[in-house]
Amino acid sequence: MLFKSKFLLPVLAGALLLQSCGDKNKSDEFRTTADGLAYKIYEQNDKGEYVSRGEIDPNDTTGARLDQVITMHMSYRTEGDSVLFNSRDQKQPIMIPVMEPSFKGSLETALTMMRAGDSGVFKINADSLFAKTFGQPMPPFIKPGSHMTFYLKAEKIQSKEEAIADQQKMFEEQQKAAMAQAAEQMKVDDAKIQEYIKEKGLKNAQKTDAGVYYVVTEPGKGPKAKAGDNVSVHYKLSFLDGKELESSYDNPMSGGQPFSFPLGQGQVIQGWDDGIAQLNKGSKAILLVPSPLAYGDQARGEQMPANSILRFDVELVDIKQ
Repeated sequence: MLFKSKFLLPVLAGALLLQSCGDKNKSDEFRTTADGLAYKIYEQNDKGEYVSRGEIDPNDTTGARLDQVITMHMSYRTEGDSVLFNSRDQKQPIMIPVMEPSFKGSLETALTMMRAGDSGVFKINADSLFAKTFGQPMPPFIKPGSHMTFYLKAEKIQSKEEAIADQQKMFEEQQKAAMAQAAEQMKVDDAKIQEYIKEKGLKNAQKTDAGVYYVVTEPGKGPKAKAGDNVSVHYKLSFLDGKELESSYDNPMSGGQPFSFPLGQGQVIQGWDDGIAQLNKGSKAILLVPSPLAYGDQARGEQMPANSILRFDVELVDIKQ
């Protein structure tokens, strides 16, 4: 993504091994620019092998220029080899605009030395990096006066306009892939839910157009809520195996009060917006929500694995326009 701030300081990614630029280049020595930036930069030869570019002429203008955007994979680690970030963990490169150096020997300077296709290793003073580039206090586990080692692989160098167009295209492709994956997961979840309904002997189960199954266990006599109405719902959340996760009835944060939200405004999972809309005020029901209409393929901690089908035992307590 294109960052509004100079650079992203991501959440710590843990101690992972980084890819080197190839065994044959490990013996290469670091070069140093006039302003103190230690570097090794590699380019691919005709055989596809990475070879050192050696010392970079300070007048070389073939690298990225100010106001251009580099699409790259980036990873960096402390002097003690603890990895703080690796874009490959995110399974996609990042986009960084090239800006004026924030200090001598800075990461911004490193970017201007990179050409499309190059790989580089840079050592940057940690104190200056956090204070002047990241604009954040240096974590206590990083030793003052030490350096950070950056591993960069430049894939593209573009104008801002080209980068924004690429970003939009990438987003659209990701959306299409996510929709296709969700459609396949819906088929898997639907079969599991049907089997569950049969196993539990749930009567009069109905399915919404979106794919939520609901069983009214106690009909209500009031009206149905419309999109935009504020609804109050008591619920008990569990998995299909019976493991209960939470309940509004004994939630200390809400004092055991029902959960309230505006219906159909996307403030809750789609399965709730869809399922609660089928119920009359006063109804009690079971909602069986396939994972794409709940939290999808994103795990929510150890308690909520990816692609979890959820059961909600709900009571539509009140509706307010």
